Amino acid sequence: MSGGAGYGGDPRIRLLEWLPWLAAVAVFWALPEYLLFGARILTYVLFALSLDLILGYAGIVTLGHSAFFGTGAYVAGILAARLKLTDPIVLLLAAALAAGVLGLATGAVILRTRGLTQLMLTLAIAAVCLEIANKATPLTGGADGLSGVTIAPILGAFRFDLFGRTAYAWCLIMLFALWWLVRRVIYSPFGATLRGIRENRVRMDAIGAPVYRRLVTVYTLSAVIAGVAGALLTETNQFVGLNVLGFEPSGELLVMLILGGVGRLYGAFVGPLVYLIAQDVLAKQFPQYWYLGIGLMLVLVVLFARGGILGIVDGLVARVRARAAGSRG
Repeated sequence: MSGGAGYGGDPRIRLLEWLPWLAAVAVFWALPEYLLFGARILTYVLFALSLDLILGYAGIVTLGHSAFFGTGAYVAGILAARLKLTDPIVLLLAAALAAGVLGLATGAVILRTRGLTQLMLTLAIAAVCLEIANKATPLTGGADGLSGVTIAPILGAFRFDLFGRTAYAWCLIMLFALWWLVRRVIYSPFGATLRGIRENRVRMDAIGAPVYRRLVTVYTLSAVIAGVAGALLTETNQFVGLNVLGFEPSGELLVMLILGGVGRLYGAFVGPLVYLIAQDVLAKQFPQYWYLGIGLMLVLVVLFARGGILGIVDGLVARVRARAAGSRG
């Protein structure tokens, strides 16, 4: 479940890969008081999955991924609060379309650059989106945020309740659907091309691979997934604040991915889970210093587990297998 999904092999879903989904379903029944928090975790897992697709598999480094997350959140919020389009499925589709268009337009420019220039351009795009949202007060609510968001029941039957049951189930369904899509992409020839570009772009250019087109395509797909994650956050909270477009979500997302393991597919699951639970626990115990705990945890992972938490798991599994092989020999 750690690093194999995405590096060739059998594309069929292995038995071990069903365990996270079974655990998520069990949480719905076993921990009903934490479902709103669980929905937030699932949203950030989807957000992290969108970043891992471009960072871990295509090697596109970005500090402005919140631009797509925030675009999805605001499009869903504006449609619901201003235009009274409250169907959650319509809102997700609109958010995905808007984020995808933004991803295509910006990706066509920034992916012609590399290195620090590319990194700064991604950050600048997020800053521009933040300033637009801040100034467009009649639409976005500005610094006060966008309130008055009303979400209709899903399929006319499942109302978003105060306990988060519908929100959790809805986020879980969307996460599973998009995880399946990302997994199919990673296992496809398209995914193999992305890994080739990440490892050696010059060589891929030399053999005639459409490098730029592939990068723009995966960047747009990543933006679409991030937009859906943002719309899910809006539907769950029924409020949108400027923080969804700031630097902080992009920075936190990168930390989550590093904690879980970049380019490992399931690192996008482990990282947000560990980060948000640690944040919740530390903020309750040490309200003023919880960032210190997160920082120490990140330093330890970077120094001693270069593959993230999943790298530690891989190491332990390898040792167990080696000992088992030695005992048999």
